[in-house]
Amino acid sequence: MSGIEYRTTDIKEIDLIRPLWIQLNDYIHGKAGTFRSHYEQMSFDERKAYFAKVAAAGTLRLDLSFDPQAGGKYIGYCVSSLSQEKTGEIESIFVDEKYRSQNIGSALVIRALAWFDEKGSVRNRVAASAGNDGVWDFYKKFGFYPRMMVLEQKKE
Repeated sequence: MSGIEYRTTDIKEIDLIRPLWIQLNDYIHGKAGTFRSHYEQMSFDERKAYFAKVAAAGTLRLDLSFDPQAGGKYIGYCVSSLSQEKTGEIESIFVDEKYRSQNIGSALVIRALAWFDEKGSVRNRVAASAGNDGVWDFYKKFGFYPRMMVLEQKKE
C-alpha cells in the first residue's frame, strides 16, 4: 500500500502502541500452547514497565508506521533496543492484520537494523514465541536464524 508513513520516537511515546500490542498479545495467545496462560495474564502496563527498564539500561527506539489516509492511524510498530554490550534486539514488532503483506513489517525491521548498524551493534537478535514458528521465514529474509532453543519449566 502506498502512502504508509514512518516515524521514529522513543520510550516517551510508548503508549501509542498499546492497541497494537494488545492485538499482538491476542495473536500470540491464539498460537500459544503450554504457556497460553502467560499471554492471558500479560498486560500492556507490565510490558511498558519492561520497556522502560530496557531503556534505562541502554537505548530503546520505537518505529511507528501510520496511514495518513486513515486519519493518521498507527498500523504497525517495532520496538528495538541496543544494550551497553552493543547487542541489538527487536523487542516487539507488529503490523495490523489489514495492512499485512505490504512490506510494512519489512520496512520496520530494515529501520531497526540500520539503527543497530549506525550504533555499532556487534550482534542482533529477535525472539519468537513458541507456537509462532511461521514468523521464522520472515526473519530469515534479514539473516536471522535459530541459534538455540530455550526451554522453560512451567510453574503453574
